[in-house]
Order: sequence, then C-alpha cells, then structure tokens
Amino acid sequence: MVRNRIPVVGVWLVVSLLGVAAGLNLNSHLTTSVTIPGSASEKADALLAQHFNENTEGTFTVLFKFKKSTDAQVQSYKDRVVAASRVIPGSHIAQQKALVGVLFTSIGTSFPLIEAAKYTEILRSALDREGMSTAFVTGPPAIEHDVAPILDSDLRWGQILAIVLALLLLLLVLGACLAMFVPLIFAGASISLALGIIFLMAHKMLMVLYIPNIIELIGLGLAIDYSLLIVHRFRRELMNDENLSVDDAIAKTMDTAGHTVILSGLSVSIGIATLLLVPVPFVHSLGAAGLVVPIVSVLAALTLQPALLSILGRRGVTPYKFQGLMARKDLMSGMWAKIAHFVIRKPVTVLLTALAALALIASSVIWLHVTPSSLTAIPQNLESAQALSIVTDRAGHGIITPNEIVIDLGAPNLARTPEVRKARLALASAIGKNHEVFIVSTDETSTYVDPTGQYIRMFVVGHHDFGAALSQNLVRQIREEYLPHATFPGNTTLHLGGAPAQGVDLVDHLLKSFPWIVLLALVMAYIVLLRAFRSVFLPLKAILMDLTSIAVAYGSLVLVFKFGLGSAILGTYRLDQIEAWVLVFLFPVLFGLSMDYEVFIVSRMREAKLHGASNNEAIVEGLAHTGGVVTAAAIILVGALGGLVNGHFAGLQEIGIGLAFGIMIDATIIRGLLLPSTMVLLGRWNWWLPASIARVVKVKASPLEEREARL
Repeated sequence: MVRNRIPVVGVWLVVSLLGVAAGLNLNSHLTTSVTIPGSASEKADALLAQHFNENTEGTFTVLFKFKKSTDAQVQSYKDRVVAASRVIPGSHIAQQKALVGVLFTSIGTSFPLIEAAKYTEILRSALDREGMSTAFVTGPPAIEHDVAPILDSDLRWGQILAIVLALLLLLLVLGACLAMFVPLIFAGASISLALGIIFLMAHKMLMVLYIPNIIELIGLGLAIDYSLLIVHRFRRELMNDENLSVDDAIAKTMDTAGHTVILSGLSVSIGIATLLLVPVPFVHSLGAAGLVVPIVSVLAALTLQPALLSILGRRGVTPYKFQGLMARKDLMSGMWAKIAHFVIRKPVTVLLTALAALALIASSVIWLHVTPSSLTAIPQNLESAQALSIVTDRAGHGIITPNEIVIDLGAPNLARTPEVRKARLALASAIGKNHEVFIVSTDETSTYVDPTGQYIRMFVVGHHDFGAALSQNLVRQIREEYLPHATFPGNTTLHLGGAPAQGVDLVDHLLKSFPWIVLLALVMAYIVLLRAFRSVFLPLKAILMDLTSIAVAYGSLVLVFKFGLGSAILGTYRLDQIEAWVLVFLFPVLFGLSMDYEVFIVSRMREAKLHGASNNEAIVEGLAHTGGVVTAAAIILVGALGGLVNGHFAGLQEIGIGLAFGIMIDATIIRGLLLPSTMVLLGRWNWWLPASIARVVKVKASPLEEREARL
C-alpha cells in the first residue's frame, strides 16, 4: 500500500464518487415492509392481494370531516372522492364508509410503495379541484411521501452535527495537524463504498427506509474508531524512535494496530451477522447492510489508511502549536495510567462500586415492554399524520389499522348462501362483544365478497394502536378463541391478516429468534477471542462485560422513553413500549462495538505481557496507551449518534439513545474500571490457556505463555 499509495488513493477516490452517486439514488429502492414469509398474517395478506386486489403498501386513505350532513350530501362527498381518485392510473375504491362524522375512503392501487407515493400530491390536487380541499390524504404512500424528506433532513443534519463534533474532538485529541482530517477522509470513503454496495444489494433484496440513517452515522463512528487507533499508534511509533523511517513506522503500526483492527472488525461482523438468522426480511436487510460497514471499514484500514499516512509522513502527524491530549510523550504518567494504578490498589472496592452503578441503571429493564411499531411516533405536523389524528380522536387508533379476517369457503358461489350468512353474522356478533372491539364491518357487497363467491373478508376494528398490548391480545383472542369456534360449513379455512396480526407475527418471530442470535454471537465471539487473546478467561470476561453494556442500553431506553428521564432535554418521544426490532438490532451492534473496545485495550495489554511485563504492569500499560483512544472514539461515536437522537422517528431515536448510553457507559465505567479491576483480581489466570484447548483451537503459544500455563 505504501509503495502504491497514489494508485490506492486514486482507486478509493473513484470508488467513493461512485458510492456517493449510488447513495443519492438509494431511497427509491427502500421500503417499509415488515412482512414475515410463511407467517399466518402473510398467508392472509396473500389471499387479500389475490382475491380482493388489496395492496397495503400502495393503498391511500382519504379522510373528510363533515357535520350534520344529509344522506344526499354524504353521497355527494363520496362521489367527489371517487372522481378525484381517477387521477391515479388503475386505482379502485377498496372501501368507503362514513363513521362518527368522518368519510373514510380507501383507494387501492397496483403500485409498490415508492411508485404510489409519487401520486400523493396529484391526489391532493385532484381533491382540491373537486371542492374537497379540507380532505386529508394518508396511508402508507402518503406517509412515505411526507416522511422521506424529513428522514433526508434528519440524515443531513445528523451528518453535519457528527462531522462538526468529530472535527472538534479530533482537534482536541490529535492537536492541530493534518492527521486530524485522516479519520474523516477514511470515514467518507468507507461510508460511500458501503452505500454503493447497499444500493446494489437493494436491487436483489428488501431494504428498509431507515438504513441510510443507521449506516451513515454508525459507519462514521466505526470508521473513526479504526482510523484514530492507527493514527495514534503511528504517531507513537515515530515519537518513540526519531530515527525510524515513515515506511517502517507504518509497517510496525499495521503489524500491531492493523492486526487489532482486523480482530475488532471480525468481532463486530460476527455480532451483526447474527441478524441474518432472523426469518424476517425487514431484519435481514438491517443485518446485511450492517455487515457491510465493518467489512468496508477494515478494508479501508488495510489499504487507504497506510497510503494516507505515507503521503502525510512525519510532518503531517506532528501537531503545530496546539499539541492535543494524546501528544504527551510519557503516557505512563497520564490520567489513564493514574486510573489504572488506583484500580490496582483497590480492585475489590472499584469492582463492587462499578457493578452497583451498572445494576442500578440496568434494573429498569424490568419495566421493558415491546411493540412492533407505533403510528403515533411520527411527526404530527404532516398532513398524513394529521389525517390519522382526525379519525383516531373520534374512533380510536384501531380504525386506521383494522384486523382483516379472510374466510376461504373451499368452493365458489357459497358466500351468499343462508348457512354461510348465518355463520358470518354469528362470528361478527361474537367478536363484536369483545371490549377491545370498536366495530366489526361485514356484508355481502363486492368490498367483502370476491367475484367468485368463495372468499369473504371481515374488518375488525379495535380501539387502540396496532402495536398496543391490548391490540396484540385481541389478535391472539381472534386466532385462538373466535376463529376455531366459527360454524362455517365444509372445508372452510379462516385466516387473520392486517397490521395488528402482522405486528404480532413480527414480535413473535423476533422473540423466537433472539435467543439464537444471542447464543450464536456469544459462541462465535468466544472462539475468536480465545484464539486472539490465547486465554480461557479473558474472552469469557469480555462477553460478560458486553452483556452488561447491552443490559445498560436496554435499561436506558426504559428510563428515557417510558419514564421520561431527560426526554424534555433530548427531545425524545414518551412511549410505553419499545419497538421490538430496535432491541434485536441493538444487541449485535452494541455487542460488536463493546467487543471493539475490549479488543483495543486487551490487545495492548497482551503486547506488554509478551514483552515481559507483569500482570499489573500490563494492565497499566494497556490502559495508559489505549484508554484515551477508546474514550475519544466513544465520544465521537456518541456525537455521531446525536443525528439519530435528534431525529423525528421513534425507532431511530431508540437506536440512538440505546447505542449512545451503551457505548458511553462501556467506554468509561466498564472498560475504565470494571475491566482492569477484574484483571487485577484474576492475576495470572488472565493468561491461562491449557495445552489441550490450545491444540483444539490450533493456537501455538509463545514461550512466555507456555511458562505462564505451567505456573
């Protein structure tokens, strides 16, 4: 890389430009779908699409408020909405009903979400021409149309905030030198390539709307982590030996810090790769996209980073006037060395105090409840959100996302027979008596019976948001109590679809997959760290600390969103439940990032141990040389996550808060106090690896490690 530094930088420049171009066109390939293949709700939704021409993602909802109108006036309103709907090619009226002073019209289209969204303003203009200027247009396409610019704005604001904070912190850490721009160049190149790859992946698999926000901001923090570690180590090599050439210093840096970055990237990748186990395309896309980031970051660290350092040379990494916090020549007398010495003197006190503080924060997970999503946690100034408020204020949140029962009678022309009519009305009556049900809508018109007369659908409208616990309970009651006891004749089969059923299936699939995600991540991480650290206990300790970080992150979500701790300052929503996908996504990402910091610190401790330092000396040296890097990297990453926290969407806010709290606690209390105190108490056992285990994992111990094992 050093010998070919100009071609390497040139290739990265071309790749970055292509990635930027691809990223600008990425949004048109994203979706909000949370369909679960093979689930009960997916089967029902497939029947609705096939026999009732229902396309949920392409369906608009028009809401019009009226007061004391006659039947003729209401019919006039209906006709005007129908006339306006004709501006959308191939559209049809899926449902039209006047309820509690609101005309509710569902306009179906054959378009996918992104294409349908393009007709939002066209439909609104057509309604104005028909004299329905006070009508509101909502539904998935309208929400997508209204939300996309805000997501883009949040992303741009998050990028600006993250870059400004990163520059200030890099100046503070590295001092006034050209090297302070290297982590940002590194981050820009790696994020551009990642977005380019995700753009190509989006042509072959489902990718969700949040991906650019998550990938760009997390990618910025992760890239700066790796770049900062390498820049700091390179500068230390030059400071320690003034006669060392730049090329040799880069070689020594990549042999140590470069190796650490590879191990760290592997750890992060292992964590995120476990998301691919979840049988939900929505989560698959997060896992696949998230997996690209550490891989691209490691690639940039091994190619672009040494080329940039070679171009900068000694002068480029030497601070001018302002030296920065990491310019101290004798790190062994710095703050982190003093912290290490303090921990060594009082390991038990430090350990118990740290555990008590962490347990206090993590204990709030007792009150953690999950939801598939929430329609109320979107910006309320949007027309599509105001439309939701109009009808939900009068009829409850369930009116927007009803349950849909699909009845397959097994043969054509049975839907309007007396026997079926009796069974249908009996089922509607039984469900309607449930306290959670607002209304059951059913009759024998074309809205409810397909052209063959074989399929019937019924709408069951609840009182609450589809993600609420009461709505989830209603779904389970319909499936387990009402449908099995229906009295339809012959080979009738009944299915439950709609957003509430889809939400229940999503949560169930996520919760079933979650233990396997955890187990696989733990086992794979242990094997990788066992080989890297050549120790039985260090990987186990690292895993326990990572789980502690995750528990703290989950606890912080409850404190901020449920109990409102700091929500007024942070500008976050107040929510009783946390979105389930957020918890599943947080685990592997935070697990990987926490392992990142563990690898940075313990790898340096192991280097010192291999050079003959005692256990306590290795702890001091490792913490003195990497504690500042880890803390600086964590602060920069938390700054980058500010773009998610300050956004307008609950899921992204939850990701931002969970990662920010988890990372900050991990980089300070856990890695600064808990890690060294446990290593002091373990003593020689830190470095114990029996020969039998070494043979199994094919690790050759150094002479020093063999001596430690014998002792």
